[in-house]
Formats: sequence, C-alpha cells, structure tokens
Amino acid sequence: MEGEFASFAAMGAGLFVVWLIVMIGLYVYMSAAFMAIGRKAKDPMPGLAWIPFVGPYIIAYRSSDMHWWPWLLLIAFIIPLLNVLAMITFMVFAFIWLWKLFEKIGKPGWWPLLALIPGVGVIIFLILAGIAAWGKD
Repeated sequence: MEGEFASFAAMGAGLFVVWLIVMIGLYVYMSAAFMAIGRKAKDPMPGLAWIPFVGPYIIAYRSSDMHWWPWLLLIAFIIPLLNVLAMITFMVFAFIWLWKLFEKIGKPGWWPLLALIPGVGVIIFLILAGIAAWGKD
C-alpha cells in the first residue's frame, strides 16, 4: 500500500514539474512576444509585458488609448457572484484592447478572437502573437 502511494506521489510530482516548466515557457514566450509588439506599437515602456498575469493586457491597454476604469473590475474579482460578471466584462475589454493593438501594428484586429475557438484557439493565438511580434511588417 505504501509503495503504491509513493509511486502515485512521484508521478504527481513529475507531472507538476512538467506542467511548471510548460507554464514558465509560455510566460517567457508571451512576455517576450508582447514586449516586441509593444516596441512595434511605440510603447515607451514595453518591459511592462513581463508583469505576471497582466503584462500583455497592460501593453494592449496602453496602446489602445482607451479609458483606465476597466482595471477597477479586477477589484470585483474578490466579490462572490459579482466576480463572474466582472471577469466577463474585463475580458471583453481585453479583447477590445488586443484588437486595437494588433491594428496599430498593422495586423488584422480579429486575430485575438481566434483564441475563443475551443481546443485549438489558444495555440492559434500563440502562433499569431509570435507572427505579430517577430514577423515582417
């Protein structure tokens, strides 16, 4: 019984390490891509893309020339029941910011909407973010 538990624990730890490596790789890739996109969009501080969780959204927000108040929705994330509405509203603004950012650098604004495709959308968006960052203008 103890041997089985130890093997399951080792397998779980191994899976966690693989997951952690993949997540760190995605963080580095997206931060580097949005820093390059920020440079193309003439953002004075493209290094903000390295802020965990919100970096790409900060670059997109700063380049979209829109109001700041949607960031207040992040406060509502801690309020039960209201957090779902706040999350949906914030994500709508995030897609608007991304749309405007992609148009500002000369790419189709609808590219970020492909992330909404179930299953493959995130992979497609990762590829398109790389094209937007390092592709030819």
